[in-house]
Amino acid sequence: MANIDSHVASVLDTSGAHSDDEDALIASLEDSPAIDAFREQRLQQLHSEFTRAKAQKNQGFGNYSEIKEEKALMDLTTEVKYAVVHFAKDDFARCGTMDVHLESLAKKHFDTRFLKMNVENAPFLVTKLKVQVLPCVLAFVNGVSVDRIVGFEGLGYTPDTFTTKDLEGRLLSSGVIQRAKATGDAGAVQWGVKAQKKYDSEDDDEWD
Repeated sequence: MANIDSHVASVLDTSGAHSDDEDALIASLEDSPAIDAFREQRLQQLHSEFTRAKAQKNQGFGNYSEIKEEKALMDLTTEVKYAVVHFAKDDFARCGTMDVHLESLAKKHFDTRFLKMNVENAPFLVTKLKVQVLPCVLAFVNGVSVDRIVGFEGLGYTPDTFTTKDLEGRLLSSGVIQRAKATGDAGAVQWGVKAQKKYDSEDDDEWD
């Protein structure tokens, strides 16, 4: 029993014919100082995580926020480590679709700011970043753009549809969201990295 936990081994040794007595094992573990220490450590971890998440929520993390001014957007993308920015127009249907998926991801990835900017409020950034087709989603890490999603390019198996998991896999591949909190399976991640399918940009909204 060298590879068995000492508490499990002890219960098995003393149970004799009833070596599968899980009740005895549970009772033993409940009285174990080691389990008490583990429980206390876990509670401390949860408390620390809760405190951090609460602080970040107060700073806008966990929400999909629309920014009205260019300078405010530039400041945010340099102040936080991870940021996803959707350049959009409210009357474009595809931008509305992207909004739904980004809002869903914002609620679960507390280490990343998810932001929206109406292109009509950002003439300088639109020119500087060469935003021409909407929706346009840029991923920033430490203030540097590391990925650009134009329309729905590279997200789904067709040019017109994709899922939240598809988008999550793409953002995971760019490093703007973290693996431990991503729910995409290996296929979704692989799609985000390797299967960025080309499409006809005329099918998307050209606004300039």
